[in-house]
Amino acid sequence: MYVGSLTLDILLGDVRSLKQKRSAIRPLIAELQRRYPSIAVAETGHLDLHRRAEVGVAVVSASAGNCREVLDACERMVAFRPEIELLSARHRLYNDED
Repeated sequence: MYVGSLTLDILLGDVRSLKQKRSAIRPLIAELQRRYPSIAVAETGHLDLHRRAEVGVAVVSASAGNCREVLDACERMVAFRPEIELLSARHRLYNDED
């Protein structure tokens, strides 16, 4: 069993309040969940900042390759959204021996 995690550090465009931030992050999270129903995704950091967000994605799979494939696809989907600037993406892979 493999568990893959992806941490995305995101800079949002013209956002001036936490309410606007939520209205930008919620559709992103919903789209990730819709496209990849086997993942878990949530806003995990920078909760009190207006223009920054951290989104965490996790996937469990029988193969390391499938974990990487799903996480890479999630990263690409976020990176190609025009209203979001992806500052960094950190991948981690754990197996049942860790």
